[in-house]
Amino acid sequence: MTLYSYCLLYDSGAAPNPYWNICTLVICKPQIRRVAKVGDWVVGLGSKNSELGNISNKVIYAMKITQKLTMQEYDRYCLSKLTGKIPDWQSNDYRKRVGDCIYDYSLSKKYPLQREGVHDETNSDTDLKGEYALLSNHFWYFGKNPELLPNNLLNISHSSPGHKSKANTSFTTQFVHWIESKKKIIGEPELKSKLMDKQDCRGACAYIDKVGNENDEIEVENR
Repeated sequence: MTLYSYCLLYDSGAAPNPYWNICTLVICKPQIRRVAKVGDWVVGLGSKNSELGNISNKVIYAMKITQKLTMQEYDRYCLSKLTGKIPDWQSNDYRKRVGDCIYDYSLSKKYPLQREGVHDETNSDTDLKGEYALLSNHFWYFGKNPELLPNNLLNISHSSPGHKSKANTSFTTQFVHWIESKKKIIGEPELKSKLMDKQDCRGACAYIDKVGNENDEIEVENR
């Protein structure tokens, strides 16, 4: 069991997407999506430059991976069983607008079409480089009310690009015990109120996520 932790610069509710009773990580974080396995944990921590203030030692979400699908398999899965994850840009339901099943493989296995959603063509290379979609029915999503890490788990957090995994080895069991003691909630994303403006949402999300994932391949082993 591996614990992956990273700094979630801004939380829009798209990556991770905690809606429809399954938390999914399908866009952004390509390195984690490629290598993480069923049974591993993924934890998104806040940024010191968040609009909420310095929340770098607070957990925005945590998910135990219970299913891993290729991007193409995820597209088929959503079409048949998880239609809420397919983005509907015209919907007034925020959950549908930030759907993460952005890539449509119905016409091509190698070159999927991009559905209108929170990402645009500038994000395609990074998104598709991840190859896989991570799904979880065992997750916590605190959103704009992140949960403060206890002192004995502060080493899993960091404010730089990239992610931690090997450096978290000695903290994995402690983290699982701690997070599983918390009440499960589905919070509201930090950026929801700003991104309800459909005119600005797509470009803002695309740019933020592009910047945040430019150094995703870095594995951070020191605080």
